[in-house]
Amino acid sequence: MPTRVQPSIDIRRAGERFQTEISWLDSRHSFSFGHHYDPENTHFGLLLVSNDDVVRPDTGFSTHPHRDMEIVTWVLEGELEHKDSEGHTGVIHPGLAQRMSAGTGIWHSEMNATRGGDVHFVQMWVVPDTESIRPAYQELDIGKELAKGGLVPVASGRGHEAAISIRQEGATLWAARLKVRESVRLPTAPFVHLYVADGDVTVGGETLGRGDAARMTHAAEGQSLTAGYMGAEVLIWEMHGRLG
Repeated sequence: MPTRVQPSIDIRRAGERFQTEISWLDSRHSFSFGHHYDPENTHFGLLLVSNDDVVRPDTGFSTHPHRDMEIVTWVLEGELEHKDSEGHTGVIHPGLAQRMSAGTGIWHSEMNATRGGDVHFVQMWVVPDTESIRPAYQELDIGKELAKGGLVPVASGRGHEAAISIRQEGATLWAARLKVRESVRLPTAPFVHLYVADGDVTVGGETLGRGDAARMTHAAEGQSLTAGYMGAEVLIWEMHGRLG
């Protein structure tokens, strides 16, 4: 009889994350990024980057390159303008999911398009299952679906029609805007990464606040999370594979 693998949960608090703070940017990194390096914290499952960024008015990330990466951007507050070397442009706002497949190579910029205010967003990178594809870009407004409650697929390589597509068949990003005390079931997968973008939730007997994360291995069917008395916005990666 095969050995039953016990689920585990690894809580990572907001204050424990790497931070890059300069005049125009406050960025919190869930994994090693840039000059921040920890050999024990380079990725989780297929997720390589999860950055929580606040960009000041009239500033942003000037044109820079990427290659062979699926990049998903989720705006929490304000507006973010995207331009790339393939001719794609767009202004991303809360509820509008964006995916850029870097493929064989792409240059792009991301600038704050908010009038007089900061833009706050989470940017996540997963490795593609196919290298050297043609660069691509996609936007999809899922605000109405989020308003219905429950988990909504945001980006998927697993055939969810109501989500932007990513070139990684082992990964799906889910989002939820939970009302007070609303509960949802977590995906069943070898690797599940939960990020609390706003509010607070309880999962596995632990309370997680804004900016906290949970890394779950062998997430069990039926496991749930519940929003607190302020409600919550969460981002959840369901992953059926890992790097290395």
